[in-house]
Amino acid sequence: VDPKDSEGVGALLPKLSIEVKYENGAQVVYLNGVNHGDAIRTPEMSMYASAVSAIPEVRAFLLDTQRDIAKKNSVIMDGRDIGTVILPDAEVKIFMTASAECRATRRYKELLDRGADVKYEDVLREMNERDHNDSTRDVAPTAAAADAVLLDNSDMSFEESVEAVIAIVDAKTKG
Repeated sequence: VDPKDSEGVGALLPKLSIEVKYENGAQVVYLNGVNHGDAIRTPEMSMYASAVSAIPEVRAFLLDTQRDIAKKNSVIMDGRDIGTVILPDAEVKIFMTASAECRATRRYKELLDRGADVKYEDVLREMNERDHNDSTRDVAPTAAAADAVLLDNSDMSFEESVEAVIAIVDAKTKG
């Protein structure tokens, strides 16, 4: 379905089932009973998600679904409006950011590792486009929650980012 076809996308929503399971110590998301793994992290899916997330019916569906998942599970949720819209009462909120160039470099390397045929310039352009779309949409635009801890991990390794997040969680939950 074309992501701009609001009616077509809306007609699919009642047919969708999203659930979280824990397998081998990892959180896994299932769509209609199928684990699609990293397929949801491709540039095409990222741009599609950005486009359909502007549809109010999709936002409402995701709001209910994500809140239900959080009620049933102890989760770490990531997304551009989790702390402001989906889980505004979350115990810990971290607004993690990095420069567009840094994020594009990370995504580019990730895609190359998966065997994708991509160009850095395309990844950066798509990332900037998604950032613009998501921060200017009318429904649930990307924004840091007022009580979120800001974490710019542009100059951090993955391990350093994990350590920083753990330190924030520890400070918020044990303080």
